[in-house]
Amino acid sequence: MKTRMAMFVSACAGILVGAAAPAHAQWQQWGGPDGNFVVESGKLADEWPKDGPSVVWQRELGDGYSAIAVDGGTLFTTYRTGDNEVVVAIDAATGKTKWEHAYSAPIGKGYEKRFGLGPHATPLIVGDNVYTLGFTAKLCCLNKKTGKVVWTKDPETEFGITAPRFGASASPILHDGKLLVVLGGKDNGIALMSLNTGEVIWKRHSFEDTYSSPVIVNVDGQNQIALLTSDKIVGLDPKNGDLLWEHGHVNQWKTNISTPVYAKDGTLYVSSSGDSGARMFKLSRKGGKTSVKALWKSRKMQVGQGNAIRVADRIFGSAGSQATFIGAADAQTGKVVWRERGFSKATMIYADGKLIILDEDGFLALTRPGQDRLEVLSKFQLFKDRSWSIPTLVGKKLYVRDQKTIVALDLG
Repeated sequence: MKTRMAMFVSACAGILVGAAAPAHAQWQQWGGPDGNFVVESGKLADEWPKDGPSVVWQRELGDGYSAIAVDGGTLFTTYRTGDNEVVVAIDAATGKTKWEHAYSAPIGKGYEKRFGLGPHATPLIVGDNVYTLGFTAKLCCLNKKTGKVVWTKDPETEFGITAPRFGASASPILHDGKLLVVLGGKDNGIALMSLNTGEVIWKRHSFEDTYSSPVIVNVDGQNQIALLTSDKIVGLDPKNGDLLWEHGHVNQWKTNISTPVYAKDGTLYVSSSGDSGARMFKLSRKGGKTSVKALWKSRKMQVGQGNAIRVADRIFGSAGSQATFIGAADAQTGKVVWRERGFSKATMIYADGKLIILDEDGFLALTRPGQDRLEVLSKFQLFKDRSWSIPTLVGKKLYVRDQKTIVALDLG
């Protein structure tokens, strides 16, 4: 039971649909240019050789589940070595290190260490800077070209926060020219900060063990923060953090991980493993108040780890608590329309009408989702170590990592 519970915060959980993407994005935030793991790529190959697509380069990397951000021909990610966390900038063409910034980040008592010591959160790139969040919620703002420190914050000591027991994993996001960060603990559950200085504009709520990344949703003209906490889904006013609405959503472990999926029709998909299952809500606003209507609930298409992707009327994800499958559900009814076995717990991205899937056993697959089945075009084992970091696709180059290695592949 504990193992299933902690299948954990795979690079910070889920999907971040509706977040304001930085200008001229390549893959500058969690979820890619539009925060939904759907990306324009041009024409990709329809199949790979038996041993996989062409390797552009491969190199060693340290522990961690942080996904890879890309900006201007440079990759950004984070990893751990000993008691240090490291932010690294890598040349996208060669794999060579451009710069690294290491800082002391020992893990004290009270944290669950069985499933890795992070870092888990994905870097955010805005303007000249890159922003990172560490295992114990240490924040860094670095110049993206040089790695020079612009500012740092240690919320654990400065604010007295209690980071989630499996480590902070909710990726920082951009909203209205400001930094939105999930922290944790009494009165410090989530904060809005200055990009330039790290100054706190507001910090509110006593959310604990929150692993899911926040989502900016627009409800009938009003921007709101949707956040899945340990026991509920909430809507907050980004201007001041005021609670606008909430609805219970809790499993037996209080580990809600996957980030909600929001669509332009006002529907919000929320999912967890265990007994909470998946829910679809309809958000609407009238007379200055937001109403939340539950449309359906299902345990047959529950995405507990990794991400879900919505394309038109289909929700794709790696579902199941024990027996895992890649599945598609009808967004209107929650009915599972197809299942494909043969994958362990997985993350995925959507491009060129295809799902690119990486499961935790290191198998990378090229697939084409249809209305009634998933066509597996190619599949091979890329990694031997635990692979919980979601792939990143820029153009036709795929960047993938496990806990030891980072690889660039050509999918053209």
